[in-house]
Amino acid sequence: CTLDSEVALRVGGDFFFDPQPGDSPVNLVLIAGGVGINPLFSILLHIADLHGYQESKGNRHKLGTVKLYYSAKNTSELLFKKNILGLMKAFPGKITCCFHVTQQRSEICKELQPHVTGK
Repeated sequence: CTLDSEVALRVGGDFFFDPQPGDSPVNLVLIAGGVGINPLFSILLHIADLHGYQESKGNRHKLGTVKLYYSAKNTSELLFKKNILGLMKAFPGKITCCFHVTQQRSEICKELQPHVTGK
């Protein structure tokens, strides 16, 4: 998203993302807190699978970018953080994440530092 972009926001309910071949590409912004990452991580894995398939087989899915914002008390409570970092590395510019911690007391590991805000 850019400044002044219009976004749709949904809280609760069913979570799924099932783009069909021929659909226009969409850019997703996923926002999670704590264990609320679970359904969004599934969406992230699905998108990664589609990107991987697209790169290897040239499928007809037109995919946009995904930006995940994920907050927890501290980095030890960020579930799937290593997997998410791996997805960002595998699909640079296509999958990105900003982690936010609200009660971090210890130093943040170097691998996470560029992606973490908050204290």
